[in-house]
Amino acid sequence: MYFDWTYFILVLPAMLFAMIASAGVNSTYAKYSKQYSSKGVTGAQAARLVLDKNGLYNIPIEQIPGKLTDHFDPTANVIRLSGDVYNGTSTASIGVACHEVGHAIQHAVGYTPIKIRSAIVPITNIGSKIAVPLIIIGILCSSLGEIFVWLAYIGLIGFALTAIFQLVTLPTEFNASSRALATIRDNNILTPDELKGARKVLSAAAMTYVAALAVAVAQLLRLIIIVNRRTDRR
Repeated sequence: MYFDWTYFILVLPAMLFAMIASAGVNSTYAKYSKQYSSKGVTGAQAARLVLDKNGLYNIPIEQIPGKLTDHFDPTANVIRLSGDVYNGTSTASIGVACHEVGHAIQHAVGYTPIKIRSAIVPITNIGSKIAVPLIIIGILCSSLGEIFVWLAYIGLIGFALTAIFQLVTLPTEFNASSRALATIRDNNILTPDELKGARKVLSAAAMTYVAALAVAVAQLLRLIIIVNRRTDRR
């Protein structure tokens, strides 16, 4: 029986970390979705205030279905908030809403990491789709010629783009949260105690991006080991 030690040593711990991070953000959001703003400000109102404070009067805020489907769409230049966040007055709702505003501000000021992330999205999408098929074909046909070995390595490069995308995402997400929390504090949208709740929600959410990077890197390392091991045997 073949034992794939690379999966158990590299990928499995990263996936467990991702599961813990996902559970953490869900439990933290659930906890602070019950901590309500003493001023009764909704997520949409807080987002509008932060946008206006940064001169982004032209960016609308829309309500969309789903849970935690909140995002800023740079193509349409609109912030879309889930119902709970849009209408909610909890510290969790306000934190998430203002985080998405943070992304809008990043685009407005030309924040470098988000410009890089936006630029590599098309090539990352292509690379992630063709990476595994190229690696499999390259490994299976490596005995037929050097060109198939190179095909496997091209697949590795395509998969590496996913890890690079996750790496660039980290500073983008952390910075958006920092901008959100600073504006909430400076404009007294939440009290100091309430602000702690919003910070914990955004910190928990940030860990999911750290976990996503860990999974991408672990999978990339595993594929590199597998490709090197299989092609060396040809």
